[in-house]
This record gives sequence, structure tokens and C-alpha cells, in this order.
Amino acid sequence: MGVMSADAPQWFLNAFVRSCQGAGATATEDEIRAVGEELIERWSEPDRHFHNLRHLAAVLHRVDELAEETHEPDLVRLAAWYHGAVFDADRKVAYATRGGEQTTLSAELAREQLTRLGVSPESADRVGHLVDTLARHKPDPGDFDSAVLNDADLAMLASEPQRYKEYVKAVRSEYSHIPLGDYLEARIKVLQKLLQRPRLYASPLGAAWEEPARQNLDAELHRLLKEKRKLDEQAPVGPAPR
Repeated sequence: MGVMSADAPQWFLNAFVRSCQGAGATATEDEIRAVGEELIERWSEPDRHFHNLRHLAAVLHRVDELAEETHEPDLVRLAAWYHGAVFDADRKVAYATRGGEQTTLSAELAREQLTRLGVSPESADRVGHLVDTLARHKPDPGDFDSAVLNDADLAMLASEPQRYKEYVKAVRSEYSHIPLGDYLEARIKVLQKLLQRPRLYASPLGAAWEEPARQNLDAELHRLLKEKRKLDEQAPVGPAPR
């Protein structure tokens, strides 16, 4: 990979170095920075309209906000760095389950790179496991670190309405290659599954986001259901003419 994205503030790299060192990395600072630059480039890829540096910064901020509830905050921060490191919206992964984020591949990348940086195999595996829990956004029961990471990643759902609209637009842009009807069907399933959960957020502090998140999800669901009905009404009926 080349030079780090010019859009990335310097604090990104400094934050990555601090988290690696806090997690026990024995590599030199230059070696850690090189890995951090590669990760920043990954998060800066042009097809990332939502899962980009802005999202990474938001998740890191939320992790810091909830850090007092974690047991190993630096490992949770590193899991945030890696949770969307491997992303490919062009692969038509079943969007209704996980979209373009290649969670398992991201977890494997975390284990490989962090071990190479001198983080203990146990800690590197722990980071990878935390990333894996985001595959269905279901934290391990009783695992506060997993709860905080999942809540931080879902915090966008509780944003103020205008910001939420921007999020929805950005997500659609990432999957613009998916036909509208297919996208609506998949997105509706995502929203319905989320709304059916007894709780969206697992950490005590994250519980404050519950009501605004449900309001946003419910409003989007009603809009998409209306849009899908309109699209279905416009679809041709019967066999196509020969």
C-alpha cells in the first residue's frame, strides 16, 4: 500500500500506536505506524461511503465514552480498528446478514498483524474474537468488552434524525450495485430483526441510546415499506411479452 490517506488526521495513527502499546506490542513505533497506515488506507478506500474513516472515528469515540465499562479497553479499541478493515461491497454478500463487512477476514487480519507486532497470541486472539461478535451484533453474554464494542458500532442508529438520514443515504451508496428492489427487501429484513430485539444495546451506558435508535429504525422501516409497495405496484404483471 502507498502513502496514508491525506484525509486522515494525525491523531488516528497516534491513537493506534497507543492502543497497540497498551495491548503489549513489542514492535518499534515505526513498525506499529506502518500497520496503522495500512489500516487507514483500508478505511479510506473510495467505495466506502459509510464504513469509512468517519465511521471508524465515531466507533472509537463511542468506545472511549463507554471505556469505564470495559475490562481491557485497548483490546476493544483495537477491535474497533479492525472490525471493518476488510470490506467489499462488490461481493454480493447476503446484505440482510452482514453487508460488505467481511467480519471473519477482518478478525483474521487482526490476529495476524497484532501477533506480528508483538501482541501476545492470547490478546491478539481476543481482539479477533471481539471482531467476530459483530457478525450478528450479538455480544457474548456477560462479556462487557463485547457489549461495549457492539454498542459503539450500533451507536449511529441513535443519532439525531438528520445525521441518521445521512447514514441511510451513505449505506445505500455503498450498495448501489444492488437493484433497488433487492436492497429494499434486504434492508427491511435488517430493520425488522433489529426492532424485534428486546434490547438493541447491551451496556448500561449504551441503554440511553435505546429509544432514539428505535425511533429512527421505525421511521426508516415505515418509509421503506411504503417505497417497496410503490415499487411492487409499478412492476409488470404476468409473463413478459414474447
